[in-house]
Amino acid sequence: MTGQTITAPARVVTGEPGCGRTAFLEGAVRAHPAGSAVSVRAEPAHGTLPLGGLCALLRAVGAAPGPRSGVGGPPAALLLDALHTASARTPLLVCVDDAHLWDGPSRAALGLAARQLRATGRVSLLLSVAGHRPLDPEFAALPVVRIDPLSPAEAATLLDEATDGTVDPAVRDDLVDAADGNPALLLAMVRRLSPAQLRGHRRPPRPPADAGLLTRLAGGRPAGLTSAQENLLLTVAAALADADGEDERVDERIDVRLALHAVHAPVPLPEALTLADGRLGFHSDLVRRAVYEGAPPERRRAAHLALARALDGDGARGLRTLLHRARSAAAPPPGTAAALAAAAADPADPAPRGLRCAGYTRAAELAEDGTRRAEWYTAAAEQALLGGRTHRARRLLDAARDSAVPRALRGRTELVRGTALRHDGPVDEARASLLLAARLLAGPAPRLAEAAALAAADAAWAAGDTEGCLHALGRGWDEGASAAGPGDYGAGLRALLEGDFPAAALRLRRLVADQRAADDTDGPETSLRAAAAALLLGDLPAACRAGARALAAARAPGSAAALAPAREYLAYAELRAGRHTVARTHAEEGLRAAHRTGQRNTAAHHHAALALAASVEGDLAEVAVHARAALSTARRHGLVQAATLAEWAVARADLGQGRPREAADRLGPLVRPGPRRGHFAVWMSAVPCYVEAAVSAGRDDHGAGEVVEAFARWAGFGADPQAPAQLLRCRALLAPPERADALYRAALDLHDAAGGDFERARTELSYGKWLRRRRRLREARDRLGTALVGFERCGARAWAEQARAELRANGVSPGGGARTTGPPGLSGLSGLTPQQLRIARRVAEGATNREVAQALTVSTRTVDYHLRKVFAALGVRSRVELARLVEWAERPPGATLGGVGGRGDRAQFNRAHP
Repeated sequence: MTGQTITAPARVVTGEPGCGRTAFLEGAVRAHPAGSAVSVRAEPAHGTLPLGGLCALLRAVGAAPGPRSGVGGPPAALLLDALHTASARTPLLVCVDDAHLWDGPSRAALGLAARQLRATGRVSLLLSVAGHRPLDPEFAALPVVRIDPLSPAEAATLLDEATDGTVDPAVRDDLVDAADGNPALLLAMVRRLSPAQLRGHRRPPRPPADAGLLTRLAGGRPAGLTSAQENLLLTVAAALADADGEDERVDERIDVRLALHAVHAPVPLPEALTLADGRLGFHSDLVRRAVYEGAPPERRRAAHLALARALDGDGARGLRTLLHRARSAAAPPPGTAAALAAAAADPADPAPRGLRCAGYTRAAELAEDGTRRAEWYTAAAEQALLGGRTHRARRLLDAARDSAVPRALRGRTELVRGTALRHDGPVDEARASLLLAARLLAGPAPRLAEAAALAAADAAWAAGDTEGCLHALGRGWDEGASAAGPGDYGAGLRALLEGDFPAAALRLRRLVADQRAADDTDGPETSLRAAAAALLLGDLPAACRAGARALAAARAPGSAAALAPAREYLAYAELRAGRHTVARTHAEEGLRAAHRTGQRNTAAHHHAALALAASVEGDLAEVAVHARAALSTARRHGLVQAATLAEWAVARADLGQGRPREAADRLGPLVRPGPRRGHFAVWMSAVPCYVEAAVSAGRDDHGAGEVVEAFARWAGFGADPQAPAQLLRCRALLAPPERADALYRAALDLHDAAGGDFERARTELSYGKWLRRRRRLREARDRLGTALVGFERCGARAWAEQARAELRANGVSPGGGARTTGPPGLSGLSGLTPQQLRIARRVAEGATNREVAQALTVSTRTVDYHLRKVFAALGVRSRVELARLVEWAERPPGATLGGVGGRGDRAQFNRAHP
């Protein structure tokens, strides 16, 4: 939805039928305090009685309109007075649903009053109007909130909620695809299905949305049209029948001259159509579908024939013309299928992916030969996949099944199937299909076989299957299967997995260098490989350049499927460079692209990236939301890499919040050898967090030394610029005091070369804690102050609070510290030492002495000693009383506790907390 933040005093909410305008207004009403929102829904009578709508609104806000026209005076002024009176005590929200159905004078009064509301006033106004017709002139000057279609992920969630999660996954995908983002259509299709059909036990009706359902949801057939206008509506609907996706419907609006040529007459523009830059389209795609599907077959064929003739007269004889001719005959002449397929394959034809997919699909439907049918359905699936229609590609492949097809064609089919499953499906199944494709294509199409093998390796990589990755790559890469490009990537990846780091670096660097010199008109695939290679090398600037290049190429028509993967590489590169805010931007955009194109596996990786960014910023709720979303898909589809990243994000958030025990418990199985170890390319990145958590939790004997040695081998490869400095930090955490000092200093020197505020600040924080425990307070203050600045610079709020707490414990009061004044009559918290104050706060939060000791990296005996001092200084006798006192002392100014506030002496405190 565009314009989600409603700041203007009045806005118009619009969208196509069934988009959820009423639900939007109901949500706005629920979000306001009781009694401060008024909702009015237009009734049929409001469109016939003069000022009937205005009278209904005046009654709703508590005014007393006259019997016919409200009361004497200008209607807009009366409405403004009534709204201001109703909002005298509390700000008022007024929602008018279906305002376009009001009578003209009421619309005029409402529109004028809405324009005169002050932005700083106490009245907000939301008006919903139909989006399948032009906006009424009375409301044209108001800002518009347009409710966008649901994304596939949002539609799937709505469907699961409506069916209590009982719908079969394949049925769910079919319904989501047929609904095309319209929630009312989605729910209406669900209501048509029996429980057995929803569970996949019986075949559901085809198509899922028939003409009757579409027409009913669109509000019926357009009324009051002349025969010529009806012909024009159907002609435009037929012209756009094969457009696949919103972008193509916008791009493929029919030229006005062509449409009028097709209907043979000048025609007044029906309100369902929109005219822009000399081209016609529909305000609502649901109405377009209803007009086309609701027309009798002979009228649809006549419209297609008229369009074909108009295109012929305009000199256009490409795929579009052939498709219209094929659809204009109940039994197309012989040769039509072959001509359609040839036109769909013609690179000189400017047709978009959706039209090419439609051409191949129609050719397959007309084919009499089984092999041709399978070939053209496979080609249609290829076009759908490249255009970002993953689910449609899989359905077309189901139609292509034929056991008698040649080996090469079956190989192509399995290649497309495996690629679709990599986007949205179990990656082990994807790998099996891709390996089969590589074997089938090895002789007749070696380049396609090479692509299939690399894709199988990618699927095994996502599953964390090292042996499967090596098996997919085989041994041919070292023998020059292709001298550069994919060959370099395959050989470099295999060398990396075998531990031959110099050979891996040689081949991967060559791929990155070759990509820089490549033609800018190359598709996104080469740049995506280069970005992956640069990430493996740790060359983050090159990874960002290649990712940006892939993103630019993916924005070209017909490359929508590459948008989400390009954003994924950019997000991971920025995360590793320590630019978490930029990474968040790429991941958010990538997540939207993944949802639009049906790439749930890629969406899981974007959720993991967002969880990692949030774990730095300290937003625990956001970490939990994105980690849960990533793990939900990762566990269903075997995405070990995404799952490991999500688990690491949760653990890092725990560590940032001062919960090292929980972080160590979560990370231990991921980084230590064993069946639960995480993804081989991720667990090493999580080692520094594990070592810090284990040491802080008093578990430095739980295999930390062993994983550090494995991490050292990884750091030596140079794949992560931060790894050498992190390695020295880990060694310092585990080292005896006489060695730790030098290790910390050496780590900071390496950070200077690697860059990145967050990791350097973590080393400064760790060093500052170590110095403070050894009473080197002046040095500790310097390190902790530098850490605080670094964390604030990169937005790591929870980590910055750790640095502030350490500074307070060191006797320093950094800016923005908590107020420590106690209630009058008490010495208050201000009389405590910084360490006592930290312990008091932890105990007040419910921590045990052992948990406090672990969080503050001191002994339990030290906590016991300070806690006794705290009890004596504050005059409290229990942990409960201490918690109440801390709550009282650190309340915001003017706040009350337990209904008591104001003077606040000891007696008042005791009355509030008996």
